[in-house]
Amino acid sequence: MDAQTILTILFGVIVVGFLILDLGFFNRKSHKIEFKAALLQSIFWIAISLVFGFLIFLFVSKEVAVEFFSAYVTEKMLSVDNLFVIMLIFSFFNLEEKYHHKALFWGILGAIFFRAIFIGVGAYIIHQFFWVLYIFGAILLYTGIKLLRDKKEEHINFNENKVIKFAHKILPFTNSHHNGKFFFRENGKFYFTSLFMIVLLVEATDIIFAVDSIPAVFAISQNIFVVFTSNIFAILGLRALFFLIENILHKFHHLQKGLAFILIFIGLKMFAPLFGIHLHSLVSFGIIMFALFTSIILSIVFPKKI
Repeated sequence: MDAQTILTILFGVIVVGFLILDLGFFNRKSHKIEFKAALLQSIFWIAISLVFGFLIFLFVSKEVAVEFFSAYVTEKMLSVDNLFVIMLIFSFFNLEEKYHHKALFWGILGAIFFRAIFIGVGAYIIHQFFWVLYIFGAILLYTGIKLLRDKKEEHINFNENKVIKFAHKILPFTNSHHNGKFFFRENGKFYFTSLFMIVLLVEATDIIFAVDSIPAVFAISQNIFVVFTSNIFAILGLRALFFLIENILHKFHHLQKGLAFILIFIGLKMFAPLFGIHLHSLVSFGIIMFALFTSIILSIVFPKKI
């Protein structure tokens, strides 16, 4: 077996192993995730991702390692907007904090499944029709420009949400969380709880965000190993990141501009070879990191006016 195959197996062992430990040992009972625990979990997943990238550097190539880190950072930034919508979903349903982890766990588990499908289909399409990458580039340019112009909507009316309306048409729902259950039986009938609806919305949110994130990562690398591992590592750290920054997320208001800049840059990079311009992956990584840190520093130096 080559080094990339061995690392793929190692990646699978890490993901499956820690998902089992997470649900089966550390979080068997519903409870509120404290700041300290969220901080340790965030550091852990970032450290695991860095170590994995370093292993790629040692045993595969420097080029592939840089692509992995670029894709990972981009996906991590895209996750921030995802977290913002998830916060609004929890707030709309008045979900108790002790159930936040359960909703995120199953939502992210589903996200891993759908991302695997999207990435597999995307890789096949690109292999058959390479020009599709230019469509991806156009999508990223459009999304980046739209992010620059739009203001983040802080009040979304979920009463008009199509996912909620469709779910209510085909399944019997109750407005109760029913002690953290997804469904229960009463008088011989099955009912689904609002917690199940929340997970459906989290899944739908991730699918919508995948429309941007999957093309963005494919624009950085067409190596399916890089695309999949960077995506999943970023998603696995999403829960801890949520509990870590849920109370201060609104303060990083310039992250949206930084993300918009990154999407526009990656989109333009897709068209650069048509004009004889070829950017080294290290240069691309440097630009992505510069946009990330600049947007964070600007958010701190120029705080949002209340």
